[in-house]
Amino acid sequence: MKTKIKFLAIVCLAVFVFMAFKPLDKKVILIDAGHGGYDSGVNKYGFEEKNITEAIARKIKEQSNSENVEIVLIRDGDISMNLTDRVTIINKLKPDLVLSLHVNSNSNMKANGVGAYISSNKAFHDQSKEIAEIAVNKIVSSGKLTKRYISEAPFHILKYANCNMVHLELGFLSNENDRNYITSEEGQNEIANKILESLN
Repeated sequence: MKTKIKFLAIVCLAVFVFMAFKPLDKKVILIDAGHGGYDSGVNKYGFEEKNITEAIARKIKEQSNSENVEIVLIRDGDISMNLTDRVTIINKLKPDLVLSLHVNSNSNMKANGVGAYISSNKAFHDQSKEIAEIAVNKIVSSGKLTKRYISEAPFHILKYANCNMVHLELGFLSNENDRNYITSEEGQNEIANKILESLN
């Protein structure tokens, strides 16, 4: 309980500081590195989803040099955050867009590629779909990953976030080609760069 209270206090402070200094002429993009802490997400072949998503999220922030975009990380470090906490942060910061980063897995090791999920909420559906299409097309443009589908999903964070949001699946840890790419420094840098290109 004390840990929860401490976490919420930190969130409130972060929100206050952010809102006080929020750039007026920039798009604010929140990057949500999926999972974290006790929740490793997909865990295969010695790789954990939480570490991959955090690494790519950090690279997105580090590589960002646009004067028109402000990148904010929801999870900065290997910490446990439930979905309600994430939604609370999103709705307090009121960003222009949230990108939630994830990796996939399948019992069929041939399953591969990059896909995205969006909310069915009519207020955000069309623009979120357009952003998802651009982001997925940019990520696969390197030729290292293939394109999958973009569809609606009733995920908690998509359902309750009051803004445009895209849940990105950046490849399959169960697929050798995808795994080698998304766990490599080169691959993660390229993915981060392509995501930034899609935001400009």
